[in-house]
Amino acid sequence: MTLDMSYEAVMGRKNEIMKKAIGIDYTGFESGGISFDYERMMKEAGYSLEEIQDIQGETGVGNTPLLEMKNITALARKYAPKGKGARIFVKDEAANPSGSFKARRAATAVYHAKKHGYKGVIAATSGNYGAAVASQAAMHGLECIIIQECYDSRMIGQPEILEKQRACEAYGAEVVQLTVGPELFYTFLCLLEETGYFNASLYTPFGIAGVETLGYEIAQQFRDRIGSDPDAVVVTNAGGGNLTGTARGLIKAKSEGTRIIGASVDLSGLHMASDHDFNRKSFTTGHTGFGIPFATWPDRADVPRNAARPLRYMDRYLLVKQGEVFYMTEALAVLEGLERGPAGNTSLTAAFVLAQEMDMDQTIVVQETEYTGAGKHPMPQISFAKQNGVEVLFGDPDSEVPGKNIVFPDDPGSIKLREFDLEKARRSYIRNSVAKCGVTGEVSAEDVSFLAAETKTDEGFVRSVLANL
Repeated sequence: MTLDMSYEAVMGRKNEIMKKAIGIDYTGFESGGISFDYERMMKEAGYSLEEIQDIQGETGVGNTPLLEMKNITALARKYAPKGKGARIFVKDEAANPSGSFKARRAATAVYHAKKHGYKGVIAATSGNYGAAVASQAAMHGLECIIIQECYDSRMIGQPEILEKQRACEAYGAEVVQLTVGPELFYTFLCLLEETGYFNASLYTPFGIAGVETLGYEIAQQFRDRIGSDPDAVVVTNAGGGNLTGTARGLIKAKSEGTRIIGASVDLSGLHMASDHDFNRKSFTTGHTGFGIPFATWPDRADVPRNAARPLRYMDRYLLVKQGEVFYMTEALAVLEGLERGPAGNTSLTAAFVLAQEMDMDQTIVVQETEYTGAGKHPMPQISFAKQNGVEVLFGDPDSEVPGKNIVFPDDPGSIKLREFDLEKARRSYIRNSVAKCGVTGEVSAEDVSFLAAETKTDEGFVRSVLANL
């Protein structure tokens, strides 16, 4: 019998397609209401930390260097009040085989696919994850398809995404390129159903558990080198998996006193699915266009239940501007001799200002770097912005308007932090949970307890939000 491949029919089969493509029956973790058994899902559908360390070690993933940024710390102290200026360290994740921390997620996902007899893997991603999956698939001898949104309706491609296409193809993957729009998920489902390949989603339990080794390594390396845990770890935040996995790894290392701080590029006003806005941003990840929606409703992902739950772990959420991140990318190269991709430096930009709030004997870890080159380098990004009518200038970063200009700070002291209201995000998440799950009437005690854990609050806070719905 020929399957109906209309959009409506394929979307109607999505749960069945996903179950076959991931091998997880998510219904076994559901309560029937808002809540689900998150920790049981992570334990039963994932791998232990020790197993993941072994899996990653087989393909050279992990155990990346921890580097102290002495010159950037010295620069921060020039602008800090007396006695302030925490030491800044960077976990150099560009040392992974495919050049980013995403290799940790991909190593576990591709291993799992091969273990369960899948002939190939598919990932829908325009980021570094595509190259990571392609690299790991090559090592394990599996076929690989990467689906990218990389063009606007004029067929003009974003240079950073086109560079990632090059990387994926270099590792032997087939790359399916699409214009921005709703066809991405439809195409993804069609290919999963047609090929029978594994869905190497960013958001499965084994994908998120793959990042736990990063947080665990930070704790172990810090104790060996400094004799204590870091005071803060700053994580570039987009879909929430980076922050979730790192935080869980730190918890497993018993780093209870370490604050988890998310950082994103402020792209407020730009719509990520807009054809008009698609090429008017200079960052394709690590920005508010992903960070805020995925924090306030994680289950918008390509799996029934997203294992990335950033509000469970985040202590602060800081926003920086595009021009500030480009500036710090250049500072990293000039002052520390490290040329790394701009998106991974979002957390470095936040850490540079955060260090000025903290005491000199305190420590901050910038949790990732990424490789740079070709379209990922700042220069083609800036040139592309100009070609698309975005003005590039020096001045006050607060005057930057996403899609209209990129403002480089005229002095390092001009770089600032903008605090995103986490209470607002938590309230939004609770409201979304009630609405998306179709709950009518009184919310159960089980669901209230779940929402408190999900938002890192308490039941009193949850009930106060529910009372105003």
